[in-house]
Amino acid sequence: MAVEVDNVPEAKRYEARVGGESRVAGVAEYIRTPELVAFVHTEVEPEYEGRGVGSALARTALDEARSANLRVLATCPFFAGWIARHPDYQDLLYQSRSRVSD
Repeated sequence: MAVEVDNVPEAKRYEARVGGESRVAGVAEYIRTPELVAFVHTEVEPEYEGRGVGSALARTALDEARSANLRVLATCPFFAGWIARHPDYQDLLYQSRSRVSD
């Protein structure tokens, strides 16, 4: 099963489709700044769960963030968990530069 993922900037999300179908199988919504991309919500249609759609969304989005030299803020639990399980993407995670403490 081939999963195709496209960035749809006007909708601020990545869309995944399976096997050339026109129907969207899953989405990863984001907020982007010049330095950072925050992944805020990921959703896969129930009939596509467990078929690699979420992983394809994460891998494509993170590879594009790396190519654009963007830091990643994974507020979405799916993205946070996926990055935690894939150490080769952990270098993308945003680290606060603030030195302010309580």
